[in-house]
Amino acid sequence: MVVKVKGPFTWHKHDETDDFFLSLKGRITIQMREGNVTLGPGEMFVLPRGVEHCPVADDEAHLLLIEPTGTPNTGHSATAARRVVI
Repeated sequence: MVVKVKGPFTWHKHDETDDFFLSLKGRITIQMREGNVTLGPGEMFVLPRGVEHCPVADDEAHLLLIEPTGTPNTGHSATAARRVVI
């Protein structure tokens, strides 16, 4: 899926799947307890399953995320942020 993000998300992890991030536009920092990764346009990062993280974009960024259909964006359906389809 392609998403637009701005500001911080919430700290979370995905126990069942890796997270694939490809920056299409703008910059995003993926904060992790072990250290941060910053992506600019054209850069990608695969976050291993189970790693707690918090994506942050100071300005609007566009990302391609690859994950199994139905994966809650916070790792748990009870806490998932509302998804808007446009």
